[in-house]
Amino acid sequence: MRELVLICPEAQAEALSDALIEAGVLSVSVEDADGDTDAERPLFGEPGLEPDVQAWHNNRVVALLPDGLDPGQIMEQLRESGTADYRDGDWTLRDVPDADWVRLTQAQFQPIQVGGRIWIVPSWHRGNPDVPVAHKGAADGLVRIELDPGLAFGTGSHPTTHLCLQWLDAHVEGAKTVLDYGCGSGILAIAARMLGAGATLAVDIDEQAVQSTRYNARVNGVELEAMLPDGLPDGQFQLVVANILSNPLKVLAPMLANRVAPGGHLVLSGVLERQAQEVAGAYAPWIEMKVWQAREGWVCLHGQRPA
Repeated sequence: MRELVLICPEAQAEALSDALIEAGVLSVSVEDADGDTDAERPLFGEPGLEPDVQAWHNNRVVALLPDGLDPGQIMEQLRESGTADYRDGDWTLRDVPDADWVRLTQAQFQPIQVGGRIWIVPSWHRGNPDVPVAHKGAADGLVRIELDPGLAFGTGSHPTTHLCLQWLDAHVEGAKTVLDYGCGSGILAIAARMLGAGATLAVDIDEQAVQSTRYNARVNGVELEAMLPDGLPDGQFQLVVANILSNPLKVLAPMLANRVAPGGHLVLSGVLERQAQEVAGAYAPWIEMKVWQAREGWVCLHGQRPA
């Protein structure tokens, strides 16, 4: 594998990171390009306080490239989108040892409890005696999801996933049809089924995510369909949930909104609090979206399509 390294100013860091993800890189990290120099400055202030800025004055943006992705194509896509105009010599490549970076990163996660009855249990903690066992028909309604993200991100540790799971726990029962768009490991689609939802479809642009969702569904004894976007059949759903990035959510607004059946619900996450109004505005022609809950600077938006 290789890493693409770019330098950008403070105002450009967030947009550049989003554009790189949309261009197909596996991950993006942002570092202080002035680190370990006299120009270095801290980004965060006192513990618990929001930083005044979301990046450093000079930023080193490092993108992990999957095999086969041409960095020149990424540069062209950045230029065409108006995000940045990098020329030869403005960016560098460096080799990194081949490894299953997703597994190495996610192996650190422990079992996670969401609310009062949902447990997300990574497959490597299957026999953990500290995690309660779910019994079908038990009065406590415990839902235990065993998860192996494989090559798709999604262990349930991110605040946006927590928010979506909490919404599903409180509202999904009785939903006859569900669409999880941007399913990743399949955690939300699987949770919806285990919490009482009916027919559920899971969609992702990444074939590895589709395969991970199918595998995790089988492990948990859940019936659902997982597919690439081209395989999604026509029709509307009583619940549509999408936990992705704010920019794709805005682009997908017409499609996602029109996938919601009259009287149905739309749940969106992957949105920072400062982005909530802009994302909600993209859906306003079809569905009024409001912040349902916030967690650690992220929000979950919810709206109901008029019947």
